[in-house]
Amino acid sequence: MNFPMRWLDGIQAVTFDAGGTLLEPWPSVGHVYSDVAACYGRKNISPVLLNRRFAGAWRANKNFDHTRADWRRLVDQTFAGLFTEPPGPALFDALYHRFTEPDVWRVFEDVFPTLETLRRRGLKLGIVSNWDERLRPLLRRLHLDGHFETVVVSIEAGCTKPAPDIFHQAAARLNVPASAMLHVGDSPAEDLAGARAAGMSGVLVNRRAEASSGAVVTTLAELASSLAAPGADASTD
Repeated sequence: MNFPMRWLDGIQAVTFDAGGTLLEPWPSVGHVYSDVAACYGRKNISPVLLNRRFAGAWRANKNFDHTRADWRRLVDQTFAGLFTEPPGPALFDALYHRFTEPDVWRVFEDVFPTLETLRRRGLKLGIVSNWDERLRPLLRRLHLDGHFETVVVSIEAGCTKPAPDIFHQAAARLNVPASAMLHVGDSPAEDLAGARAAGMSGVLVNRRAEASSGAVVTTLAELASSLAAPGADASTD
């Protein structure tokens, strides 16, 4: 599927969300939590159960600013009721550190080919992510950082998606007007609505969808096939 060219004509830069768009925890958050908890005497906790509890705690959190204190509350909520006592600082610190290590993350297969294609076409690339201080070193360890001209992280930007300002910071760093930018992410509220509120185009990637439709693609490769080089005829590569 190619996007209608009226959407993409004039795009000079593409920004990406990080988690869920470029990379994901591997095999899952629940597996990592279960493995680390076992090292602290909390053995045989089902990863499936922890995934379900983490998802519920994540949905229940409002105004999550990705501070260390926010993550501590989320971990406590995920494990609440599973032990006679809360997880404690040692287990939390171990979990927090574990997610800095590249082996618990997977870069989606369509990411590197897409980034290389877009860079060859002369498009500027960036990341706009709700994350903390662990993102930049993680991008380096996953060999992703060299593909982007700027990385805007919410903990540094002082605001989180969908606030327009975090997108505007990316536009300023890339020296491209918001109207000439496309943002790609997996959250309708944070990525699609946020980008559009900032005056940018927006596309959602949903790799579990059966087919692309509207502003949704099932793979980043579909996006790459629709973006021409800046200033090029839309029908050419």
